[in-house]
Amino acid sequence: MQDHTQPVDKDAVKRFLLSLQDRICDALSHEDGGSAFEEDAWEREAGGGGRSRVLRDGTVFEQAGVNFSHVFGDKMPGSATAHRPELAGRSFEAMGVSLVVHPNNPHIPTSHANVRFFIAEKEGEAPVWWFGGGFDLTPFYPVEEDCLHWHNTAKAICLPFGDAVYAEHKAWCDRYFFLPHRNETRGVGGLFFDDLNAWGFDSSFNYIKAVGEGFLDAYLPIVQKRKDKAFSEHERQFQLYRRGRYVEFNLVYDRGTLFGLQSGGRTESILMSMPPLVRWEYGFEPEAGSPEAILYKDYLTPRDW
Repeated sequence: MQDHTQPVDKDAVKRFLLSLQDRICDALSHEDGGSAFEEDAWEREAGGGGRSRVLRDGTVFEQAGVNFSHVFGDKMPGSATAHRPELAGRSFEAMGVSLVVHPNNPHIPTSHANVRFFIAEKEGEAPVWWFGGGFDLTPFYPVEEDCLHWHNTAKAICLPFGDAVYAEHKAWCDRYFFLPHRNETRGVGGLFFDDLNAWGFDSSFNYIKAVGEGFLDAYLPIVQKRKDKAFSEHERQFQLYRRGRYVEFNLVYDRGTLFGLQSGGRTESILMSMPPLVRWEYGFEPEAGSPEAILYKDYLTPRDW
């Protein structure tokens, strides 16, 4: 049940999101040795716009994209009303920061994070609003201590908001980032939540702040540990093959991708999450006992960390 007792401050959310984009870009650029993000500012004909930033061909990151968008319109896209039919006929605003990092080194996991805010309004009625977001980790050659660090950081982020929050949002992440046609998770999960409004505006907003700011604490120590590890052409080819799962999920199942395309967002920005290089292989089976087989056996199914 949505809490209507606190005022909704859309401007404060937007200021935070713009600042978050700046801070994450600065940190990733520094980690890459000073490589610069290219920025495209764009406008949406139906209302709103954003700024897309992409770092390409870096020392550490093959591609890192960090997008801010703020779009609005008179009618909610179908991807939003499909699970909330009561929103049909309302005007909307949607704003968020979304990022995907594709490293060069197969021993560094790919990572994704997103925090977003939606509000749907209709004259004479109370606004309907919610927050959503989370972050998840997609290793190719997973290291248990990295996965534990990732999930322990997520637990620490969640704890001030309730003892059950991590378990709930971790399980939601496992369910969401799942490829039914492959019967495997996209990676080792993390946090995912949507339609968050029952805590009231202030606590809900504080939570997405914690998740957005906590992403760097969760991810950068893993990057720093693995970025200098040598890798073979075989490992690189496996990384490119597994990136195909990322593409499959984003194009077939991801609600954010569908929302962006259906709402008339900027296509280049929406598909920024795609890896720059990827490959598919018919009937691939990892060799028994290999590091690749360990990924499939121990890490591509939900587990407790």
